[in-house]
Amino acid sequence: MAYRGKVEFARARKMRQHNTRLYRLAHWPIWIWVFFLAPGPQVFSLFAHGFGRGNLIWLLLVLAATALAGWRGRLPGVEPCPYILRFDEDKPNPLYRRVCYTFAWNAVLSFALLNLSALAIAAVTGVWYMQQIYRYAYPPLCAAILLLGALGVLPRVGPSTRGEGTERRFFYGSVWAVSAAQTLLLLLWKTLPPTPAATLLKLGGFVLALVAMGLAAQHGLLLRTRPIVPGESMVAD
Repeated sequence: MAYRGKVEFARARKMRQHNTRLYRLAHWPIWIWVFFLAPGPQVFSLFAHGFGRGNLIWLLLVLAATALAGWRGRLPGVEPCPYILRFDEDKPNPLYRRVCYTFAWNAVLSFALLNLSALAIAAVTGVWYMQQIYRYAYPPLCAAILLLGALGVLPRVGPSTRGEGTERRFFYGSVWAVSAAQTLLLLLWKTLPPTPAATLLKLGGFVLALVAMGLAAQHGLLLRTRPIVPGESMVAD
């Protein structure tokens, strides 16, 4: 099926030979958040019981590791110079990019799938199993996503950067959809009472946000969700 949404032309994109310090610094918190979310059950404890000692220790470790990696230019967007300069160039995808985007996919997919499962179960049974789901379902789900990343199956984590112009839109489209849905769910969770009707509303709002943002991304209406059509040059963010 031909793509009918908005596109970007590689020749129209501004070439960037170097990343400014501000640009590099602005990308660092993204990877802090990605790796901070890696231990799912601990993150659940954070939202359920508040910021604890374990959260603090893990945050300090993530800050130190990402700061070192960023200083060495081994975080996407934090490199001194853009790695990908030309669209559909068959260029090796560095290990650090593959690892970072694999963990980013885990942050995007795992929490959305687990929250959706918990909402659906609560809507049907009237019982919340959120803690049990995160304790027992998160580890195998995370392992499966990391395995897919290691195999190069997920967008932006393959051995080559050839498909970057289209794969980036799947990644950012997923980020847009999940971020909007999770934010809406948090607002509903904080404002609605723990009743069966409220649970159905939370489930409906979560699914609706995922679908609406997904459709917007599919049609290229959101930032960085338009495929880049081959042309002369491009810089991939």
